[in-house]
Amino acid sequence: MEDTRFKKLIAEAPPEEPARQYYFMEQVRRLVEIKKKSGYEALFKVEVIGCQMSARDGEKLSGILTNCGYTPADSVDHSDIVLFTTCTVRENANERLYGRIGRLKHQCAARDGMILGIAGCMMQEKDEAELIRKKYPYVRLIFGTHNVYKLAELLFEALWKDARIMEVLPDSSLIVEDLPSVRKYPFKASVNISYGCNNFCTYCIVPYVRGREKSRNSSDILRECEKLLGEGVIEICLLGQNVNSYGKDLAEDMDFPTLLSNVAELQGLKRLRFMTSNPMDFSEELITVIEKHPNIERHIHLPLQSGSDNVLRRMNRRYTKESFLKLAHKIRERIPGISLTTDVIVGFPGETEMDFQDTLDVLRTIHFDSAFTFIYSRRTGTPAASWEQVPDDIVKDRFARLMATVKQCSRENEGLDIGKTMEVLVEEADKERKGFLTGRLSNNILVHFEGPSSLIGQMANVRLVESRDFYYLGVAASDQA
Repeated sequence: MEDTRFKKLIAEAPPEEPARQYYFMEQVRRLVEIKKKSGYEALFKVEVIGCQMSARDGEKLSGILTNCGYTPADSVDHSDIVLFTTCTVRENANERLYGRIGRLKHQCAARDGMILGIAGCMMQEKDEAELIRKKYPYVRLIFGTHNVYKLAELLFEALWKDARIMEVLPDSSLIVEDLPSVRKYPFKASVNISYGCNNFCTYCIVPYVRGREKSRNSSDILRECEKLLGEGVIEICLLGQNVNSYGKDLAEDMDFPTLLSNVAELQGLKRLRFMTSNPMDFSEELITVIEKHPNIERHIHLPLQSGSDNVLRRMNRRYTKESFLKLAHKIRERIPGISLTTDVIVGFPGETEMDFQDTLDVLRTIHFDSAFTFIYSRRTGTPAASWEQVPDDIVKDRFARLMATVKQCSRENEGLDIGKTMEVLVEEADKERKGFLTGRLSNNILVHFEGPSSLIGQMANVRLVESRDFYYLGVAASDQA
């Protein structure tokens, strides 16, 4: 009888998305209400491991669970559902995930009806998903990047059948948006403009786990941005693995500079960001758009990865040391005060000391405001994984020298804006200083200043009075309410 009822409910679900998922949210909500009568608390925690794309997936998962009748928990210790949205770009991300689910084994056994789930990039790796299936039987939900939107449908089956559900799709051309979302800050939001990547850098697993690039229609993106602005959002971040290549797969005549300009012109948008740009196709038109619109953040993350032409060629990065330097100088000349940050990989297979010195030379020449530095992580399935690796002792020595160079360059950029009054988007109360607030300048640099909590979520004029490594201490301008 129960099986018949389940099949009937499945058959009644709308075939089109996202209506189908809203139907299953309602079905889960009914099950949750029944379970609550027996003491079920219906608490959830979504834990994010990974990049901005993974964090955006986490917001969607939180929104779906909230619509399903669940309530956010303060910690995983008191949660009936714990979901991890994962990253697999580097090995340490995988190790973090295994450590965290290992610590939840006893909680899963002790908390009746608890569901532990893993979603995202790591589950798109067949070996990792199979390892979870075999060695972690208490992980009851397993799904990948291509069906994050299906959480309610998968959860409904898991709850109804009290069973383990695993669904990892190898790829999908479907883009499902217009789903509920729960954000950390009500006044800031991220909007996906594309999914996947076509670049196939030889060290990177992303194209294999997130699939080929799929751009969203510009009208859908603009409609989502307008909706967010209507809800009180004042900062939007446009997300893509490489935003520069947005639109190349669309039938409409649309590229990223045009999209960025269209979003920047929306009424009520105070600040616009984007992540991430590949130096190979960062166009003149894009610089012009940023230059023209003052609400586009004066911060560009431009991943270098290596300063050696030899290494860049084997990485399949499709730019050179010279072209990167030319681009960075052009951006700085055209957009004064802009903050440039970057990514650097040390120890790529075959990297020589001369290659490494080329990287240091770029860092010393550009003086990035900050750099995310990584030791090369061998990812099974990528071309570079089978190449001869640089010995660990050499890599560790180079990494130490890289870090010293990055810190020195960052220090030389410190304090350039001391004495200026600049606009800060106030994000939250300072966790370390009572009575202080924390926010960011348009160039993404952090500012701490004394002020009333009523300023949170607003743009505030702040005079910068002191530089402390990677942030400023400031004073609210006298005309500030």
